[in-house]
Formats: sequence, structure tokens, C-alpha cells
Amino acid sequence: MLLRPPPAPPNVRHGYTRVSTRGQSADSQIARLEAAGCQRVFVDVGYSSRLEDRPDWNRAREATNRPGDELVIPALDRVAGTETIAINIIQSFAASGVRLLSLDEPWMDIDTSTAMGEAMLKILATLAELRVSMIRENTRRGVEFARSQGRVGGRPTVMSAERIEAARKMREEDLSYAQIGRVLGVGTSSVRRALTN
Repeated sequence: MLLRPPPAPPNVRHGYTRVSTRGQSADSQIARLEAAGCQRVFVDVGYSSRLEDRPDWNRAREATNRPGDELVIPALDRVAGTETIAINIIQSFAASGVRLLSLDEPWMDIDTSTAMGEAMLKILATLAELRVSMIRENTRRGVEFARSQGRVGGRPTVMSAERIEAARKMREEDLSYAQIGRVLGVGTSSVRRALTN
């Protein structure tokens, strides 16, 4: 009697997303990936898309490592911040037989073994770089406009005029920034910025 090997488990579909800062929420991106049928969603928080070595990105790659597995992302800028990174990632997935699917760029599921696929890869990488450049440019314009309106941007300072004056007096008495911060109930860096600006 011939023994048949057990059937291979079905291919997996996982999701991956990323937010740049710890203050951002990935909830809406996670919901989109779960709605797309992802069995598990990996999320990196506080990492730039220009970093290729990210903890959950590495885990997502390890979890989708068989031909036919699928890794779904909300958009290419979640994984690639430069043209070089985009090309490397897409070529790596194509070589391993794992499908990299983007919810915002459905045309990204391309066959890089053909001339047309290679051309699409180059177009895709260019668009990814353009997206990042546009985000950077829009941010710069927003900051410049805010400054022209008298707004500096960022979080409001916890150092009021009264606290700054009290901090100055304490520094004159040779208290450290950390000691002043404890007295005023604020962070050391807030005291240092207020007294050195």
C-alpha cells in the first residue's frame, strides 16, 4: 500500500502596513487588509519606508514564503520609500513566487519574467518615487504656509511664560534641567529647549 504525503496546507494571504510615527493609527489600514481577506496583518510603527530592515516587515516576509502565498499592502509607499527599494522588493517577490498585491495599485500584480512585466516594474518604481516626493513637497508647502500665517506647527509647548521664568531662576541656582523638569512637572527636553532657544 502506497502512503500518500499529507496535502500541503492552503496558501496564505497575509497583510502588511506601516505608520511612520507612534502617534499615527494604523487601524483604518488594518481594517482594509482584513476586509481583503488577510488572515494576519503585520504592522510596523515608527519606521520609515526607506528602511528595508523592519521587524514586522521581516516577519511578514517569513510568513509568506511559499510560491502562491500572497502578501497584501494598502499601497506601495507602505513598503518602499525609494525607487531602488521598490524594485528590489518586487523583484524579490517575483523570484520567490509570492504575489505582492496592493489595494491602491491593483495593476502591481505583474509578471516580471516578461519584457512587458519588466517595463511595468520600472514604471511602478518611478510612480512610487513620485508619490514619496509629492508627499514630501506637500508637507514642505504646508509648513511654509503655516509659518507665513504665524503658526510654527508641531505640538504646543508645555512651557508657558511663567514656567520659563521659573526655570531660568532655577538654572541661576545651578539646578539641572532634569531637576527643573521634575519641579515643573515637564520633560527634561522641554526645559532644555525653552532655555536654549
